[in-house]
Amino acid sequence: MVQKRGGAYYKDDGPGDEIPDNLDDVPDAQPRLEPLHRFANRPYVVLGKAYEPHASLRPHQERGIASWYGKKFHGQKTSIGEPYDMFAMTAAHPTLAIPSYVRVTNVSNGKSVVVRVTDRGPFHADRVIDLSYLAAYRLGYVDNGSTLVNVESILPEGATTMTYAQVMPVARPQRPVGGSVERDEIELLAAKLSLDKPPVSSMATGGPSPALSSAAASASSASMRSVFLQLGAFASAENAESLRSHLLRELDWLSEGVQINAGGGMHRVHLGPYANRADAERVAERIRLALGYKPTFVAR
Repeated sequence: MVQKRGGAYYKDDGPGDEIPDNLDDVPDAQPRLEPLHRFANRPYVVLGKAYEPHASLRPHQERGIASWYGKKFHGQKTSIGEPYDMFAMTAAHPTLAIPSYVRVTNVSNGKSVVVRVTDRGPFHADRVIDLSYLAAYRLGYVDNGSTLVNVESILPEGATTMTYAQVMPVARPQRPVGGSVERDEIELLAAKLSLDKPPVSSMATGGPSPALSSAAASASSASMRSVFLQLGAFASAENAESLRSHLLRELDWLSEGVQINAGGGMHRVHLGPYANRADAERVAERIRLALGYKPTFVAR
């Protein structure tokens, strides 16, 4: 019996009212060699944390909390550019190569499924993977909303690091000894984002007195740009849209608009505008308490 309502899923999400009768008969995802997505595997930053996705198939194991997403995102575009199908064996992961395949095992009952990673997320400090409704159903935790799982990558036959790179080249510099090139990309991306931060306190050492600075700030307050919270920045428009959708689910209390601001080859996910830094700070702290990470501040 598939539960249609209730459970621990997010507000306005869930399994939906029309659930296929053959969920137990849907096979696991079948691992196969596929070209890596051109943009979805590039470094990116979400809520101030830099992520470095895998540039090729590689062994990967981890244990952590899995969540799931359902009807609220059914049909929406994933990071790979394909529409999300809640009744397919798919998953979202912050760093695994897209597309790739993993075996996910529910620690509490030993059930396991093989899923295809097609999306980015979850971006919650205590979660490691976001599964489709079908995968969560097969693992037996749709009513709970989350569960402890083991995640293990599956390499398709013939997918060694070398052959995979030859068949499916990634448009990124190769990692030299020590890995400095890819790490530099992350640092450059973070540095680029930091340039977007407005000088909240512009008083320099040896500058005007506090009274004059306060007066100048008051005089110029009317002409200040609006303050936004920057939730993420991506080279991929699909990744940015995917983050926007996922955060709207996780932060369903938001009253401000979440928008994507494209420019300079980047797609930035912004929340706001806010009239001042104090208003933005209150929301930023609430996001930190909810997700474990805090967004950065920008003005435009």
